[in-house]
Amino acid sequence: MRILQSIAAQCRPALRALGRRYFAAAVTTEEYAKRNYANNVSEYNSVFNSLTAQRKHFLLRDAYEDMMLDGVQPDQDSFRSLILGTLKGSSLQDAFFFADQMKSMGLAPDVNMYNILITLCGKCKHSDQAIQILEDMKNYEVSPKVQTYMCLLNACAATGRLDRVYAIVRDMTAAGLGLNRFCYAGLVTALRNKTPLPDDFGTKIIEFVERSKEWSSVEGSSMTAENVMMGVTEEELYNMPTAEYSHRGGFLNRQLTVYHAAFHACADLRNVEVMEALQEMLAKEGKSPDLFIVLQIMRCYLHSGDIDRGIQTFEDYMKSGKPPVVELYTMLVEGAMIGYTPKGMKIAEETLVNMNSRSFFLSPKMGSDLLLQAAGDETGGYSVANYIWDLMEARKIVPQFLSVEAYYKGLKKREIPEDDPRLQHVTRTYNDLRARRGPGRNKGKKSMKEGRKDEKQRGVCYLGRIPPRMDPSTLRQMLSQYGEIQRWVEFSDKRVAKRVANMLNGEQIGGKKRSSFYYDLWNIKYLSKFKWDNLTEEIGADS
Repeated sequence: MRILQSIAAQCRPALRALGRRYFAAAVTTEEYAKRNYANNVSEYNSVFNSLTAQRKHFLLRDAYEDMMLDGVQPDQDSFRSLILGTLKGSSLQDAFFFADQMKSMGLAPDVNMYNILITLCGKCKHSDQAIQILEDMKNYEVSPKVQTYMCLLNACAATGRLDRVYAIVRDMTAAGLGLNRFCYAGLVTALRNKTPLPDDFGTKIIEFVERSKEWSSVEGSSMTAENVMMGVTEEELYNMPTAEYSHRGGFLNRQLTVYHAAFHACADLRNVEVMEALQEMLAKEGKSPDLFIVLQIMRCYLHSGDIDRGIQTFEDYMKSGKPPVVELYTMLVEGAMIGYTPKGMKIAEETLVNMNSRSFFLSPKMGSDLLLQAAGDETGGYSVANYIWDLMEARKIVPQFLSVEAYYKGLKKREIPEDDPRLQHVTRTYNDLRARRGPGRNKGKKSMKEGRKDEKQRGVCYLGRIPPRMDPSTLRQMLSQYGEIQRWVEFSDKRVAKRVANMLNGEQIGGKKRSSFYYDLWNIKYLSKFKWDNLTEEIGADS
């Protein structure tokens, strides 16, 4: 620890020099204001909330590091917003990073933050870590609430740990805590995710739905005022399959929560028999399926190969007089394209034309997903993929890279002249997106274990002096010629960092003779066993 403090003390001049993200001394106030995220804790908290609202969760850590480099001390609200953003963006690694940063600054997460961390573990299929978080709460003397156990139950359900789910149910029952609809929904989900699938799956699903009715008439909302203020719905907090629709008015009948989980499970498993039994149960209760359940019925039929009954479900809803939504069309299109049969592809194209004529539009994600699927058609005329591309082009929406790549490769396989306008435009779009992604981005997402391993391989260099008028982009550009740069003077490979520091220290910076730092000397040192996180922690401690 003393060694770490000693190194940190040596770094303080550099930290102060880096204390403004864009070296404010080298730029005007107006330029700095444009480049910086914010200037004080209140503004940064607004930035965090704004990034989450815009679904730009991948920028949260960058904004936080900007905050650290500005010397702005985060507060409890800052970390609350950051951890909530990681839940929305399903970024478990960032969530643990923010939690650790919070603790290092003497701020203990409250029970609501711990609940979100547990749910995020379940969302990312890490139920073992969810249980460890419960132990961490005890160490910090944070008392779990009923919500905490429900979050844990559903986290274990996400990985099919039926034994743990049953154990949590027994503990809750022994403590006199009644099981509400989210507990029964968790039981259904655990049953669906268990491997191998239990032989009595259908019987158990029906049993859980029936037993849930005993509590539905007396239970109240389990939401706290803080959850409401944070904008977290119960469906999001407990990682329900309906979470993405929970902010949509008229989409969900919340009294059907257990039915939602059951129909979703049947659609996943293409179990038409149990799905139809659930429909009969609903009818006997005098209840109608809500939009989410209609979508699951369609999905179950379509993925089971019964296109006709899938279409019939779609048409029955459209004739019911209830307001239609774009998801009904996209579900039918997606299901019809399974297997790329001539009949299915024709239905998919007709449905898209019908959707467009009724002024329903594809979102970037919907369009990208459908384009990716349609691009897999290797035998047909490619008319569905072309039509989806044209719909997105008409709204100036650029699909995601993987979708564009699949569409581009599909076009290249066909006998299309190189000067064809469509092929040329798609080629330009593909090349542009590929250039933006940079090298190595096509290798897929790394696991958390691999990510931590990569972080251990990184190396940080310390700049004892930063030449006047050298901004971050220039510094990054000059150093990146020697190796891949992660942040500032952090190299992806610590061996490269050490070699670069030994090679450049004391040498003339050079470059173009007109450069204001042409005759300056590099003052750079490799910090052995020192990581970027140590720098941000040191700034936070000094603030």
